[in-house]
Amino acid sequence: MNSSLEKLYGIAQKETRHILGLMSGTSLDGLDIALCAISGHGLSTSLSIKKFTTIVYDDDFRKEVQELFAQKNVSLEKLCLVNEWIGKQHAIMINQCLSDWQIAASEIDLVASHGQTIYHAPLQQHKQQKFGNGTLQIGDADHIAVGTGIICVSDFRQKHIAAGGEGAPLAAYGDYLLFAEKNKDVVLLNIGGIANFTWLPAGKPFSEIVSSDTGPGNTMMNAYIASIKPGSQFDEDAAMASQGTIHEKLLHALMEHEFFRLPFPKTTGPELFNISYLQSALGEINLPALPGYDILATLNRFTAESIGIAIKQTLPKLENCIIYASGGGIHNPLLMDHLKKIVYPASLCTTREKQIDPDAKEAVLFAILANECIAGNADSFGKGSTHSPAIGMGKISFPT
Repeated sequence: MNSSLEKLYGIAQKETRHILGLMSGTSLDGLDIALCAISGHGLSTSLSIKKFTTIVYDDDFRKEVQELFAQKNVSLEKLCLVNEWIGKQHAIMINQCLSDWQIAASEIDLVASHGQTIYHAPLQQHKQQKFGNGTLQIGDADHIAVGTGIICVSDFRQKHIAAGGEGAPLAAYGDYLLFAEKNKDVVLLNIGGIANFTWLPAGKPFSEIVSSDTGPGNTMMNAYIASIKPGSQFDEDAAMASQGTIHEKLLHALMEHEFFRLPFPKTTGPELFNISYLQSALGEINLPALPGYDILATLNRFTAESIGIAIKQTLPKLENCIIYASGGGIHNPLLMDHLKKIVYPASLCTTREKQIDPDAKEAVLFAILANECIAGNADSFGKGSTHSPAIGMGKISFPT
């Protein structure tokens, strides 16, 4: 037997696997690295987070990705080079992280790499029927595996599309295994660059859950503040938005896109919700220039409204529901205050209530997917559904 396959077989048989989950999202703020100890698989999965950190991207890294990110036309040479370069950079970051934690690479069983999304193209957005759904994440996993000496599982979204899904959101799989309850409706809300939610109806099988993007999370707020305050990445503590006034006509124009009238589940990305989208909405209301504070206040409410509407349209009632939030948006106090009022009487808290660091949750979910790829079976998810097929996901890269 190939020695790498033999090692992988041994990892699958272990009682507990130590997996590094990596997540680099559309906010381009940094690489989340979560060291997870995972036992079992499927509904018997047990997980604890041993270490977590975010390695902030420097300006050079962010610049290289932004030249490719959510752009319809890019240099093929640049795409080719950056795909490999990101893999190498992530390997360097992993090695530095393990050194800081004083953990040897030999103690890690797997790396679960989400990669860096540079374009997400669901059919409902591009409307070219013959191509179907598409998505592209770069940061080649062979470079991670060779650079760290650790087996790497990556490129999870392609199997989802191949099995009939849109490639997103994938959170449903980990959410179901970690958070489902018998007597209470549970919603997992992630507010990253794009916001998405998973509804786990009380006591129901995987085939009956709903997982969908809702629209913008932080992406439009972040893009706008970067445009008016060069060097700023986000509106820290909603300092500017809190001073502004919500402009109802602008909010209405922002909510007018056909995306919000599509049935759930659905996916989207910064390819749609970006500065151009804001400029188009401002053009529609045909008013004198609005103060930046007011625009940020309105964008903040726009994110909250689109999330709240999605949850209300999906759940039959909110009285017996708890919403666990995660992602960068939980650190925006104005956004969270809006959400608490909009989703009432559901209760809103963070995944910390379930001993999952809300900043680490996305990285943890990819560690779960890697664990299922190696040690689980697709039947963990029963028969699945059209938008959430019952599949194992991930490609495997060996160090040698």
